[in-house]
Amino acid sequence: MLSKLHKLPRAFWIALILVLALVLGIGIGFFTNHVFSENARFEAYADAIFEKEVTGNTLTLHYSLAHPEEEGILRPSPTLGTVNTEMDEVYALCEEYEAGLKSFAYSQLSRENQITLDTLLLYFHTLRSLDDRYLLEEYLSPSLGIQAQLPVLLAEYAFYGEKDISDYLALLSTVRPYFQSILEFEKKKSDAGCFMSDVTLDRILAQCQSFIDDPESNYMLDVFSQKLSAYGGFSQQEKDALEEKHRELILTEVIPAYEELMEGLSKLRGTGKKSQGLMHYTGGRQYYLYLLQSQVGTYVPVEKMEQRLSQQLMDDSRQISLMLTEQPSLLSKVTGGTDLPAMEPKEILNILQEKIKEDFPSLEKTDYEVRYVHKSMEEFLSPAFYLTPPMDTGTPNVIYINQSQTRSNLELFTCLAHEGFPGHLYQTVFFARQKPEKIRYLIESTGYVEGWATYIESYAYQYAASYLDDPAAADVTALSWLNRSVNLCLYSLIDIGIHYYGWNETRTASFLEAFGIRDSAVVNEIFQYIVETPANYLKYYWGYLNFLDLKSTYSQKQGDSFDLKEFHQKILEIGPVSFPVLEKHIKETGSNKKQEALDQTALLSFLSFLLYVPLYTE
Repeated sequence: MLSKLHKLPRAFWIALILVLALVLGIGIGFFTNHVFSENARFEAYADAIFEKEVTGNTLTLHYSLAHPEEEGILRPSPTLGTVNTEMDEVYALCEEYEAGLKSFAYSQLSRENQITLDTLLLYFHTLRSLDDRYLLEEYLSPSLGIQAQLPVLLAEYAFYGEKDISDYLALLSTVRPYFQSILEFEKKKSDAGCFMSDVTLDRILAQCQSFIDDPESNYMLDVFSQKLSAYGGFSQQEKDALEEKHRELILTEVIPAYEELMEGLSKLRGTGKKSQGLMHYTGGRQYYLYLLQSQVGTYVPVEKMEQRLSQQLMDDSRQISLMLTEQPSLLSKVTGGTDLPAMEPKEILNILQEKIKEDFPSLEKTDYEVRYVHKSMEEFLSPAFYLTPPMDTGTPNVIYINQSQTRSNLELFTCLAHEGFPGHLYQTVFFARQKPEKIRYLIESTGYVEGWATYIESYAYQYAASYLDDPAAADVTALSWLNRSVNLCLYSLIDIGIHYYGWNETRTASFLEAFGIRDSAVVNEIFQYIVETPANYLKYYWGYLNFLDLKSTYSQKQGDSFDLKEFHQKILEIGPVSFPVLEKHIKETGSNKKQEALDQTALLSFLSFLLYVPLYTE
């Protein structure tokens, strides 16, 4: 072999030396700039956190990744997990994550990685602040509780391969132990004096009963059969066998799990307090602040939030009064006399995709589906909701419509804007096309997500005016939006009143009476819903106000050079984050200044001077 090498011409050796030099040069540069870079180290660390967290339960993994093996992630045994009451372990892990994140040289990270680091640091810091108040958490509620959401998540469990079918069937056997862990948690709440009221208990039991009524006709049986047919690849005999196995699991595992949950909850009847806000529980006010930070994404003092909400309420009310003074006929038009022509949901979504092009950045053609909520769940689910696709496929994008909800054509138009374009579906797809770190998908930023979808509704009402056959069309839709804004603002103020200041139903009724809402049944429903879903309305409305105020600040600074579409693009590119992180990075867009990490002390110091029936609750 060596003798043959000696016989190679000198020109070959010169060429080989040049090639080696080139390869080594590229290699050294590549390893210096990426493999050994701070960005590469950080991305590897973020991926490690993602892998640990995404495999915690099968639903999280499946709804995050359609094909986890292609990401190098092994599927654990199918499980729904359990409710963790060993919070010291959780807090220790958060502290470990924080220490790891703080070890990176912030200024050496790309802007995208800086956003991710800021997001993770604030997320884990906020989670640790929950401290010993974790028993105030509530997994069950009539509308948004896990017992209401689980059937939908199971029914929509997509079958990408036969492994998904077997995992789904195995998952049904874990509903019982999961519900048992929730019951154990509820018993601890009961012992600590923070179990739900009997009114809330009855509403949850009614929701559960609706699901298990007529088990032989449970809608999950039909859905499974339809999904098997769509999947294909099975003989009729194999399909029949799978359907029989599924039926058996529904009847012997899922239905009994709900029955046992109902029985266990019923035994705790009377151990809770009457319907009241968090402020009445030990540590309740601090827990409410935790919800504002973790769910709404705001760190603004509640008093300043109240001031901002009150100002918006006055501004909108003043505008409504002015419009009705100038055009009294608008009132009858808005309350039922004038509406859009009837349109199919897909027609509306196609219209919206065209209409938004002037105000929002373009998005290449996006496939989506419109489906309808099964009749057995209509009473307990939202008017509409968007089901996000796995991050590795980006499909399917599904919008669900609840046909039991009575709505005008204008409300359907704006509802589909909220769920579709330029709302949830559009925002989700736009962000996914930025190729963010996978961990970003697991960090809940509901205030951004729902705030954005509420913010764009104001544009949807403007777009709808083009299809209203009325000379005052623009004013009709503008007044309709102002009316919705006032309602959401009222509910947000009531949320603060009930949970931060301790309002009872009588105090809530007095507040609503000042705005013309006197029906005792309506007042009771508003009060009860807000008691059961603390901070929920603020995700929507406070989130909306944050985007509104950011736009105002940005446009004032830029003056005539302000570009609305460019502003929206910057927000969408940053993606779902808490509002301090969004404010920081949108201000730094295009800046080459050295960045410093968003530490908690500086954050709180910075923030200290910042200043009628539930709709679209998904």
